[in-house]
Amino acid sequence: MKSRFGLSIGSLLNIKNVMDFSANADKHEHIDSLWVPESWGKEAFSTLGAISQITQKVKLGTSIINIYSRTPATIAMGAISIDNLSNNRMIIGLGSSTSAIVENFHGLKYDNPIIRMKEYIQSLRLLLHSDEKTNYDGSIVKIKNFKILERSRPEIPIHVAAVNKKMIQIGMEHADGLLFYLRPLKEIKNLIQEIKDKKKIHTSLVLITSVSNNEPLKAKERAAKTLAFYISVGRVYYNFLLKTDYKIEVEKIYREYHTRGLEKSIEYIPTNMLDDFVIYGSVNDCQNQIKRFINAGIDLPILQINPIKDKEGKLNYKDFLEL
Repeated sequence: MKSRFGLSIGSLLNIKNVMDFSANADKHEHIDSLWVPESWGKEAFSTLGAISQITQKVKLGTSIINIYSRTPATIAMGAISIDNLSNNRMIIGLGSSTSAIVENFHGLKYDNPIIRMKEYIQSLRLLLHSDEKTNYDGSIVKIKNFKILERSRPEIPIHVAAVNKKMIQIGMEHADGLLFYLRPLKEIKNLIQEIKDKKKIHTSLVLITSVSNNEPLKAKERAAKTLAFYISVGRVYYNFLLKTDYKIEVEKIYREYHTRGLEKSIEYIPTNMLDDFVIYGSVNDCQNQIKRFINAGIDLPILQINPIKDKEGKLNYKDFLEL
């Protein structure tokens, strides 16, 4: 039996690719959900709205939308709209994003992410659940005597993307699930055990994934490039990964990326590090690697689509549907 997993539609697929891929993914029973990230590329809710009309079974999630550029009210309205369009398949995935995106792209102040996340979840619950007018008086979120006219199911799941312990705690106390990214296998196993000893909560891990039956070595290189990119473009994951067993490698990757570029930076990613963070290779290779992360305790692996190009220069994402 094939392992059950979700798929994260990253920035490498254009919108036509996304529609084609989503329609085909919906035909596979073991594909649990499709997730749309949002940074400075695709807008999540409109993309999910389009996907909702060409799928019938897969759940639809935001992984993630940030808690700065939208108010809880606009998030609630978007989630209700997608939930109605999809016949109750919506999942809200929230994250604090990064100061670079929030301040340099949206022009907003990046402050108090822990308090903000708590107030966003609490106010979202009220907006989604209540048939009465909502009042919420937080230190950041203020809602006074308003009710969303459109209604859907009140229990739309809310999942929180968490890097540090404080955000994990907020997720455990207030959300339905936790979303993780760039966690080494050994560390995620210990973390999931620690979490589930305290509370039963759904856990997902987004995994950089590149698969190609014809050119597995190219898939390995593509996965390595994405890993190096995320280590190097922001301080959030860089600082977190300095605390892992790969501190020396992370420092070298970051330095090479900023001095000699992406191509050179991947030379400092050893195979054991790649195996600890990402999924890559042939379909059979990837299926075995997915099982390793499931055995570590993750409820749902979410494979981030990083396709390679074929000989004609087109993105080959078909092999993802064979996993």
